[in-house]
Amino acid sequence: MISRLKNYFTDHPQSVGESYFEHMQQALFFSFRMLLGGLACLIHGFLPFLFKSTGSGTISLLNDRMVINRRVKVEGATYPSPGE
Repeated sequence: MISRLKNYFTDHPQSVGESYFEHMQQALFFSFRMLLGGLACLIHGFLPFLFKSTGSGTISLLNDRMVINRRVKVEGATYPSPGE
């Protein structure tokens, strides 16, 4: 039971070559940038002279960080789980 629960927290991060805490850091970075980019787009919708390129810049940054610059680590690498 504990092993299965632990897998819920570690399977996906390991599948993208990250530890649990590395994945948490990346997810929090993405969520914060997406919130800011979304807010800028909302304001831009009402005031088109503001934040003219913030939305597209945010998308480009996040794409570069997630897809282009992500180094896929060797499959089978293991990472310490929380508490280990």
